[in-house]
Amino acid sequence: MSNTTYKWIGKKLKKLKTFKGGVHPYDGKDLAKDAPVRNVFAGDVVVIPTAMHIGAPATPVVAVGDRVLKGQLIAEASGFISANIHSSVSGEVKAIEPREVVGGKKVNCIVIANDKKLERFEYDTKPFPWSKEYIRECVKDCGIVGLGGACFPTHVKLTPKNEEAIDYVIVNAAECEPYITADYRRMMENPEDLIKGLEIILMLFDNAKGVIAIEDNKMDCVELLTKLTADKNNIEVVPLKTKYPQGSERHIIYAITGRKINSSMLPADAGCIVDNVDTVYNIYRAVKFHEPLVERIVTVSGDGFENPANLLVPFGMSHQEVVDEVGGYSEDVKKVLSGGPMMGNALYNLDVPIMKGSSAILAFKEDDMESATMTNCMNCGNCAKVCPENLLCANIAKAADANDMDLFLKLYGMECIECGTCNYFCPAKRNITQSVKTMKLKVAAKRREEAAKQNNGKGKSE
Repeated sequence: MSNTTYKWIGKKLKKLKTFKGGVHPYDGKDLAKDAPVRNVFAGDVVVIPTAMHIGAPATPVVAVGDRVLKGQLIAEASGFISANIHSSVSGEVKAIEPREVVGGKKVNCIVIANDKKLERFEYDTKPFPWSKEYIRECVKDCGIVGLGGACFPTHVKLTPKNEEAIDYVIVNAAECEPYITADYRRMMENPEDLIKGLEIILMLFDNAKGVIAIEDNKMDCVELLTKLTADKNNIEVVPLKTKYPQGSERHIIYAITGRKINSSMLPADAGCIVDNVDTVYNIYRAVKFHEPLVERIVTVSGDGFENPANLLVPFGMSHQEVVDEVGGYSEDVKKVLSGGPMMGNALYNLDVPIMKGSSAILAFKEDDMESATMTNCMNCGNCAKVCPENLLCANIAKAADANDMDLFLKLYGMECIECGTCNYFCPAKRNITQSVKTMKLKVAAKRREEAAKQNNGKGKSE
């Protein structure tokens, strides 16, 4: 039986693209989708981590006692895979010290006393036309990273080994995590700027076509952006079947192009550049206005909030301050998450800063994990049926729990994208994803250790 689905888009019948596997959780979008983005203002102090991106932490370029302006560089990328950090307020640097962030780790943070004047640091800008080098330099200077959650430095992504091989630039507008509506609001409120951002990226790749890929639970976005791009021959709006994890980089590439990538490949190896909606919007702001990334839209939602909202939050505000902005959550809330319900982090302490990857704060009156009773694996195979990577999830988790690294690797455990579909669909309520994630960290640590030994050996022999 065909798995093809079609949907009317305006006057056209369009095929909904998707991938094999995945799940259909309740999406919860209706709680916050109609709440326009509103600005919030930082309190007396912001705590800005120097590590809120993949790669090496940024190196502070300010000292305690310095006065900084909003948008001023306060920590510089310390390598090619790193990102600049800018102040989200004006004020005085009070400390540079380790502070706790989401996930429980402590990272070096720049603590700034907010003078609430919001005086901006002014950068020079260049009028259009822009060279490729200028575009990439602006993106790097402004600290743009992937805002879909991965936080990979965008200037690196826009600098593939062979730019001539790139034939697709995909705007990831799936926003497949339940409850989160930040990208939806960006598309509805700033559609022209989003399109301009995509056009800027296309300037870098002479052979590329632009695709804005949107799940079909956001048909108003599909229709709006289809209308606004009707006269643009190199941009197409493509509806996707609503299914988690449709927004995974691997699976959106497959849905759009039919090309597959794995953990040893980059999207560029499949001729693709993939950027999140808000990343593309901020690329436009960086190139047009040299506007650094100092804030982002955060969805505050879940049945624990009486007033769900989409807030434009300066980096360094605490999760508690953002919760207070909407009047707090109800007394019977049992679980609070930073991020989505499928891949987010449970919070035991809300006194941690909003960072570049902070897409949402969700509060729920029920904790499914708390009330679930874990039993032995039933060997039902349900996890394998829904795994978007077609892995034998239960077997991989068993190898991880037994600390059998060789078997884990033989079963392609490193290909797990940690999306949580197996957990969601497991009738035995096994915590498969956590087992696999833990073993992946062990494998990565072992590989780093072996690489260090090899490098030391080379140094001695030389």
